[in-house]
Amino acid sequence: MLKLYTYFRSSAAYRVRIALNLKDLPWTAVPVHLLRDGGQQNQPEYRSKSPLGTVPTLEDGDLAFTQSLAIIEYLDETHPLPRLLPASAEGRARVRAIAQTIACDIHPVNNLRILQYLGREFGATQEQKDAWYRHWVTDGLLAVEKLLAGHPRTGTFCHGETPGLADCCLVPQVFNARRFNCPLDELPTIRRIVDACEQLPAFQKAAPAAQPDAE
Repeated sequence: MLKLYTYFRSSAAYRVRIALNLKDLPWTAVPVHLLRDGGQQNQPEYRSKSPLGTVPTLEDGDLAFTQSLAIIEYLDETHPLPRLLPASAEGRARVRAIAQTIACDIHPVNNLRILQYLGREFGATQEQKDAWYRHWVTDGLLAVEKLLAGHPRTGTFCHGETPGLADCCLVPQVFNARRFNCPLDELPTIRRIVDACEQLPAFQKAAPAAQPDAE
């Protein structure tokens, strides 16, 4: 049984939950509350699994893996069907570019520890932190829209007619964009793809509201 250390609102953990569900793998959620008890991710027991104190962490027997994209690619290599990365090198490069624009460019400057640091070290107000968040999310999603719109390999989903790694990243980021009232009017391709994803049980079961630690 796979064990996923997760937090219901973490977009990185959300990505992995989608991937696990798309592959129809049995897994157990172990909630790690990022705000309670000074942040449960900071406790020594969890830091021994994830040195940076981030979620998710996936345990597979005696093995433990961090970083959502690495975890999803591990799942794709150990449980090949259905594929989350295309068979061709060109397709894999395109999907990784979309996924990494979200996971490496948009998400890192907006995650909880960065927003907390802005407040703690620079005295940023909640309004200022929200403005920071909206700026970088909007800027990044506009770039993702350009990667998707009109591209011949964009289909019902980010790459073709089955959801994959890029969709696993896109849906959580749009969830957070909506939560922080980021404008989505200029993102018709993204909105169409997310709507298609959200019709699928794998995405519905991975949604924050469906998690055992949802608040």
